[in-house]
Amino acid sequence: MSISKSTEFGNINISLDAIASLAGGVVTECYGVVGMASQKFVKDGIAELLKKENYSKGVVVRQEENGLELDLYIIVSHGIKISEVVHEAQKKVKYMLEKTLELKFNAINVYVQGVKVMK
Repeated sequence: MSISKSTEFGNINISLDAIASLAGGVVTECYGVVGMASQKFVKDGIAELLKKENYSKGVVVRQEENGLELDLYIIVSHGIKISEVVHEAQKKVKYMLEKTLELKFNAINVYVQGVKVMK
C-alpha cells in the first residue's frame, strides 16, 4: 500500500514502509531513546533492540480517512523521565514527517517496550 501525491511534474508514490523507516530514523535521534523495539515481545517479556535497517519493524503506519496514524515502539534510557522522552519524540516525529512528506498525521502513538541501563 502506498500514498499517492500529484505535482506539476508528475505523480509521487510513497510506500508505508518508507514512511516507517523515516519515522524510525527520526525517533532514534531523540534524547533518551535508546532504539526501536519490535512490535511483539520476544520471549520472557524482553523487547528486542532493532538495528538501523529494521526500523520499519518497530513502526506501524495506518492510513485513515482524514490522515495518517503512526505507532512507534521504542526502548528508552534508564534514569530519564519517560513522559518527557515520549512527548518530545511525538513532537519531533510529527514535525519532521509533516515537513518532509507534506502529509497530515492525526496521531503519533508511542509505546515504550523497555528501559535499558546505559553504562
